[in-house]
Amino acid sequence: MRWGIWEIILIVALVVILFGSAKIPSMMKNIADGVKVFKKEIKDDKKPMPKKRPVAKKTAKKSK
Repeated sequence: MRWGIWEIILIVALVVILFGSAKIPSMMKNIADGVKVFKKEIKDDKKPMPKKRPVAKKTAKKSK
């Protein structure tokens, strides 16, 4: 789907009307911070995890 100039202008106008021009920069900053955190977590996720020590299994005792 290709967006025309009038659709983009309409969307921008609606966003300005709904949120006001004062809140838009703070919203964009919050979105940018969220993207930065997401990218950092993705990068950290690619690092190998330290191996965990095996846990000794407990055997259940049957009571008579």
